[in-house]
Amino acid sequence: MADAEVIKIGTAGKGRREERAGEQVARAASRARGSQRRSSGLVPSEPVDPRADAAGAPASAAPPAATDAPATDASAAPAGGAVRPEPVAEPHPGPSVPAGWALEKVASGLVDSARRIAGSEWERTLASALAFLRRRITGEYEVDEFGFDPHLNDAVFMAVLRPLYRAWFRVEVRGIENVPAKGGALLVANHSGTIALDSLMTQLALLDEHPARRHLRMLGADLVFSTPFVSELARKGGTTLACQADAERLLRAGELVGVWPEGFKGIGKPYTERYKLQRFGRGGFVSAALRTGTPLVPVSIVGAEEIYPIIGQMGTLARVLGLPYAPVTPTWPWLGPLGLIPLPSKWIIEFGEPLATDGLGSHAAEDPMLVFDLTDQVRERIQQTLYSLLMQRRSVFF
Repeated sequence: MADAEVIKIGTAGKGRREERAGEQVARAASRARGSQRRSSGLVPSEPVDPRADAAGAPASAAPPAATDAPATDASAAPAGGAVRPEPVAEPHPGPSVPAGWALEKVASGLVDSARRIAGSEWERTLASALAFLRRRITGEYEVDEFGFDPHLNDAVFMAVLRPLYRAWFRVEVRGIENVPAKGGALLVANHSGTIALDSLMTQLALLDEHPARRHLRMLGADLVFSTPFVSELARKGGTTLACQADAERLLRAGELVGVWPEGFKGIGKPYTERYKLQRFGRGGFVSAALRTGTPLVPVSIVGAEEIYPIIGQMGTLARVLGLPYAPVTPTWPWLGPLGLIPLPSKWIIEFGEPLATDGLGSHAAEDPMLVFDLTDQVRERIQQTLYSLLMQRRSVFF
C-alpha cells in the first residue's frame, strides 16, 4: 500500500476530456483540408464522421493533437481557424495550335486550285471581278443618254464574247490603223451569218485591237428594240436605233458608229449567195457622214457566212412569229439546242482606207447623185476586199 500512487480526485476525467478535444480539433483540420482538395477536383468527396458533429466542441478549445497529417504552422493559418489550401499543380497544356491555322490551309488550297485551273492570269481576273462588283455596288459608273453602260459592256458583255472571238472564230484583224484614234467616224460593213454576231465581233475587235481601245456604237434595226430583254441588253451594250438623228448625234459627239446597210437581207440570205452584197438602201448613212463631216471606213468581214449556213426557210413560221426569216441550217432545228452552236469558221476583219467627207460640206448631203456615188464607192470597196480575202483564206475553218 505504501507503493500505491496517489491520484487526485477529478484529474483523470480532466485528462480524458482534453484528449477527446484534441482529437476533435484534428478531425476538423482534416475535414478542412479535404474540402479544399475536393473544391479543386483532385480527390473525391469523403464521408463525414458523425462523431465529430456530435461532440459539438469548438475548434479552438485546445491545441491540435498529433495526427498522421503533416503539421502546419499555426502562425501561418488565417484568422478564424481556417486552414490555408495547399498549392495545386495544374496540368501541362501541351502543344498549342495557332488560331486561324485551319483557315489558312483552306485558303492556300483554294489559291493553288485556282492557279492550276485559271493559269497565271487568275489573280488579275479575280481582282477585276472584285473591282467590278465594288463599282456596281457603290454606283461608280456612268450611263450616257442613249443607255450605253461602258463599264458593264467591257467587264461582262465583251468578256463573255472574248473566248468566242479568240478561240472559236480565231478572228484576224487587219488595217486597224485606218480607224481614227479620236473623233467620229462611220464604219460601214457587210452583214451575214443568220445571227448578227459579225457586229459583235467587230465591236470587240475595236476594243481589244485598237491602240485607243475605242467603243463602237452600233445602229440596230427596229426589231431589236421591240424584243423584250434584248432591247435592254442592246442599249447597255452601245446599240442605238438606226435612224438619221441618232447617228448624227453620235458622230458629232466624236463616237465611232457602225452601220450594216444590208440589214436582214444580208444576214438572212441563203448560203448559195454568200459574200454577194445586197443593196445598200437609199444611202442614209452617207448623208449622216456628209452632214457631220466624218470619214467613211469600209469594213469587210469574212467567216460569218459559214457559222449558220442557211439551206432553207420556214416561211409560215416566220409570218406567224412576225420575224423577217426563219432559217433552216444543217444543224437547226434538227439538233435542237445544239443547233444554236455556231460552226468554228475562220474569221478575217479588214478595215479599209477611209473616205474623207469633210471637204464636201454639209450641203452635199442634199445632193442625191453625190450620195448615191459615195454609197456605190463604199459598197464596191467592200465587195472587192471580200473577194480578195476569200482567195487568201486557205479554207473555211483554217
